[in-house]
Amino acid sequence: MHRDLEISFKTPKLAKLCSSRDSARRRWGTESGDKILRRLNEMKAADTLADLIKLPQANCHMLHGDLKGQWSVNLAFPYRLLFIPANEPLPLKHDGSVDTARVTAVMVSGVEDTHG
Repeated sequence: MHRDLEISFKTPKLAKLCSSRDSARRRWGTESGDKILRRLNEMKAADTLADLIKLPQANCHMLHGDLKGQWSVNLAFPYRLLFIPANEPLPLKHDGSVDTARVTAVMVSGVEDTHG
């Protein structure tokens, strides 16, 4: 049975910026604006975070350092769409890592240049 990955946003402003192609393009440029909507559609089509990780074009991965606990997907360089797994409680494997096959909800936390 297919269930869409549940997507929420950290702020109403971020949700509004990411919900409209025109708004996203004005804020982050044409290419990144288009990719934000594409990545959100890919997220919605996924059942779990594990499904999203399988998409090579998204380059979905966990971040480290100051952004530890957040994940990102590629947009147009240098931007990335950042999100956190939003299941409560967070599903973990026996080794303490995130069980991506059981993450069914994410919260988009921002669009940032993580390379700087």
